[in-house]
Amino acid sequence: MPTYAGRVKCVYIDPPYNTGNEGWCYSDRLNSKTLAHWFDEVSPVDVEDLERHDKWLCMMWPRLHLLRELLAEDGVIFVSIDDNEQHHLRAIMDEIFGETNFVTNIIWQKKYSPQNDSRSFSDNHDFVVCYAKSKSDFRIIPLPRTEKQNQRYANPDNDPRGRWKSSGLNVKTYLAEYDYPITTPSGRVVNPPTGSCWMCSRDRFEELVADNRIWFGKSGNNVPSVKRFLTEVKDGLTPLTIWTYEEVGHSQSGTQGLNRLGVQFPNPKPHTLIDRMLRVAAGPDDIVLDSFAGSGTTAHAVLALNKEDGGNRRFILVECEEYADTITAERVRRVMDGVPSAKDADLREGYGGGFTYCTLGEPITVEGMLTGESMPAFDQLAAYLVNCATGSPVRASDIRTPDDSGFDTETSFVYETDRQRFHLFYRPSTDWLASNEGALNSERAAVISAESKRAGKSAVVFAPVRYMNSADLRALGITFCQLPYELTAARAQLG
Repeated sequence: MPTYAGRVKCVYIDPPYNTGNEGWCYSDRLNSKTLAHWFDEVSPVDVEDLERHDKWLCMMWPRLHLLRELLAEDGVIFVSIDDNEQHHLRAIMDEIFGETNFVTNIIWQKKYSPQNDSRSFSDNHDFVVCYAKSKSDFRIIPLPRTEKQNQRYANPDNDPRGRWKSSGLNVKTYLAEYDYPITTPSGRVVNPPTGSCWMCSRDRFEELVADNRIWFGKSGNNVPSVKRFLTEVKDGLTPLTIWTYEEVGHSQSGTQGLNRLGVQFPNPKPHTLIDRMLRVAAGPDDIVLDSFAGSGTTAHAVLALNKEDGGNRRFILVECEEYADTITAERVRRVMDGVPSAKDADLREGYGGGFTYCTLGEPITVEGMLTGESMPAFDQLAAYLVNCATGSPVRASDIRTPDDSGFDTETSFVYETDRQRFHLFYRPSTDWLASNEGALNSERAAVISAESKRAGKSAVVFAPVRYMNSADLRALGITFCQLPYELTAARAQLG
């Protein structure tokens, strides 16, 4: 969060569908070790009194909140889901992201043949729900035109403006002045169909004829149509809300693609499905995040698209199950480095790229810092606190630490924004809680205040204790936040 808050352009997640089926690694009955621990020790509600759908919502709620914080203002999130929770998902996303930021509900044709053993309807589709962080800031990226689409344009009359295709001249919105007879070159008189009219006035029609933009067919006897030139259509296509398996792949192609890499994982999404999301939502230098990474399909899609268009998209995968290294990261390695036995040339050679495999550190909590069980590194704690206070991304590498040349241990200045200078009195040891080296006293406060005023900014000091009253600190332009008790209150107090 401190590093990537507000920086992620595109989020894709494929959470448990909550079908009650345990036939895949996330456990749709929500009793995996990771989720069981969350419900037992972290969840704010008594899950024993909740139904299956309620528990699923409790699991999704905090995750969606965090993902929203990570999104850039012009960012967008895609969530794969089926009928079990689609309506519940829409409800909580309306509340977390806002109803006005709903973008679309995509239908993905996940199967290419009917399921004849179904007791009622053959379930051939899933949904991909899409919300923007701010719909007014989000801009869809048009899809590139395909050669097949361009082949619909021809040039039967050798027009010097190039290939074109015709479209009807009549429209259903009726205007009496646009309802007039037209005489074709062969002498035939035609009128618009009953209840409709032509799309333009008679004068405008004559202008189009003079510009050779009206087509009467090779015989000159057809109902007139308008010529639409390929050179005049927009470069890209507006994406549709129905994605067929011919365009983006199906469930079986996802499994087949993973098998070609020599990796086994149940029911992976085809990387071509996520490729479509990236094409419409992630530019060549954007960050893409998947916090239910599974087999690593999102990374596969990012690497493949970068190879295709020379982009520099970066991915963040989060996977809390035990197969994170042996399956998720291993797939990414094979996609990058290649699989010598692969028949596909790209997979044989690999897409290139690189990634860092990290494990999650201990959580930064009040209890952990009081007992000494979890004492974060200086730069990590500082980045976390500054991020909480400002809501902006802060890299640990941007933090001034006691090891830096010129770091003043008397003021412990660590970071500054346009409005504030931040100070942290802390050592990763329980001793700092009781020692004077962690105290904000009048001498330190005077120096901090003077430096902040010279910079034209206010000061924020994180420390375990202070030897001054609130009125004196306010007069010096200093906001004091006591550690570790105000870890979770920093944003509320300073934001």
